[in-house]
Amino acid sequence: MIPLFAVAALLFGAIAGAQPVLKNAQVAERVVTGSLEATVRSIVEQTTAPAWIAWETSALPKHRGENWCWSDGAVIRSNRLEPADTLFVFLRVETRLIERVRMFDDGCPIDAGNRPVIWLRDVKPDDSAALLDSFASGQSPLSSRDNGRVAKAAMAALAQHAAPNALERLLRLARQSPDPKLRGDALFWLAHRAGQRAEAAITQAIANDPETEVKKKAVFALSQLPPDQGVPLLIQVARTHANPAVRKQAFFWLGQSKDARALAFFEEVLR
Repeated sequence: MIPLFAVAALLFGAIAGAQPVLKNAQVAERVVTGSLEATVRSIVEQTTAPAWIAWETSALPKHRGENWCWSDGAVIRSNRLEPADTLFVFLRVETRLIERVRMFDDGCPIDAGNRPVIWLRDVKPDDSAALLDSFASGQSPLSSRDNGRVAKAAMAALAQHAAPNALERLLRLARQSPDPKLRGDALFWLAHRAGQRAEAAITQAIANDPETEVKKKAVFALSQLPPDQGVPLLIQVARTHANPAVRKQAFFWLGQSKDARALAFFEEVLR
């Protein structure tokens, strides 16, 4: 086992100021010289006991007090007061497959469970987004194809990337994934990135996606947009959409918004 002082020194050198709060970890360092996918694949093939592969990348800016820790689909608030712009991605290796994906900001305590942590240096942000995209889409041979937990967590981590290609990958998943659940999840995370391109993808899904459940998730995604952006679109859906289940969903989320424009719309409908 690596002594604790050696672990701290190793991480400080590897992360250059963005140090995760690790405990119960046996840390080894590896520099990525080729592609991230090839490096991870090599580690997975050589790892016989459970271990973690981890790296640091740039995250979307968050407002003060909005930092969190992510664990298997659950969000846990961190104690950090200043907004974090760093994302730590952790992959759990078991039985020569990636069985879990987790993400943390730099205010999160991370318990490695007395397992090895292989810390990767010099990871390119676009490579990080590309690898997570392959997990989210179920296309990576490094993950079991039926592991929905990996896909869901990878999608969430991809959505937090500041990498230029991350938004493009989310848009593609929302529009082209053959899995309706993945399309719906991508729409949810697009809403959290906001912006005109996210709005267009969400409204197109409401209009054109063949699955009613995806349309309903897209309506929920509208409710996650900033109110000035989302409420008028929800009113439009509630007023005009041909599918009654979709209209009902829009009415529901308008009611949850507690927005004055939603109240005025309800009064109009009741009259």
